[in-house]
Amino acid sequence: MVVPEGMTLKLDPRDEYQHEPEAASNYNESMYFDMFDAGRDFGAWLRIGNRPHEGHAETTVCIHLPDGRVAFWFGRPEISSNARLDAGGLTVEVVEPFGHLVVNYEGPLLLLDDPADLLDAKAAFRQSPRAHGRVRFDLTAASPMHGGEIVNPDGSLWALDPETASYRGHTEQHMAVRGTVELDGEVLTFDGFGFRDKSWGPRHWGNLYWHKWIPVTFDRDFGVLLALMGRPGQPPSIVGHVHRDGVLLPLKDARLEVEYDADDVQKTIKLDLLTDEGWTRLAGEALSSVPLQHRKLNPDGGETRVRIVKAMTRFTCEGRSTLGMSEFLDLVENGRPVSLAATGA
Repeated sequence: MVVPEGMTLKLDPRDEYQHEPEAASNYNESMYFDMFDAGRDFGAWLRIGNRPHEGHAETTVCIHLPDGRVAFWFGRPEISSNARLDAGGLTVEVVEPFGHLVVNYEGPLLLLDDPADLLDAKAAFRQSPRAHGRVRFDLTAASPMHGGEIVNPDGSLWALDPETASYRGHTEQHMAVRGTVELDGEVLTFDGFGFRDKSWGPRHWGNLYWHKWIPVTFDRDFGVLLALMGRPGQPPSIVGHVHRDGVLLPLKDARLEVEYDADDVQKTIKLDLLTDEGWTRLAGEALSSVPLQHRKLNPDGGETRVRIVKAMTRFTCEGRSTLGMSEFLDLVENGRPVSLAATGA
């Protein structure tokens, strides 16, 4: 996360639990999880976000099955409070703050031979076959927690602008994951690694403008995180770390090269990360990409559209190989992702 100049971070285990929503109509409190069983080309990611003043949650479940299909669901179930992350069959239980969480989902899942069908989400939900899913993931910490709440140097509340903010607080962590995925009675076991985050505070998705987010957990002792974030008229911000043997080594620099296909979807990734220990090189190949979008009508009658491409990606680094996530988010202007239009890619 980017900390505004003059601000600092407060990292508090109590932030694992739900907050009293502030008055901003676009208040969001959410948790996200991804996990990958690299030996079986098996992956999943889930997100639940409460928008209590809007009266609904946002829930997403996406499972990259070993046979190449993708099981997917998205909903906006009604909620009456921000008391729990529990909506639309998706629940999060904090067993131990910063240490142990359990995520469950029970409900319908679309079965997609090609996740690109989600480019026309209405047709995909209308036409795709469905299965009844039961998912349980048990997540334990594989690294220290990173991030926190942005506060003034004296610890007082940051006076952010809810119309331009993306979050008030944000935490991230590498995880070890075990669990089961059941589709229409067929049970698949899961044993791997992943990443999780939590955000709270005012959010319009378009305020993120663009980011290229790459969290990878190779094992309990090694992982990397890059968040490359752009704002209009400003150089990109580089945030992240290399996790090595229980220590998060902050990034001092990063160099990212991406090859895209004809639809502006990431294909291959070359990433060099600089810490106090020197350069670390990461290479990735996207295996299965899921296109998502957020649309918001503006007061002037126009529309803000945000495109998010989340790809299960095979990464190699320092002789290791695993699966991880490459998430590329862009505001769309004149039909193109802003990060690519700005560079002429």
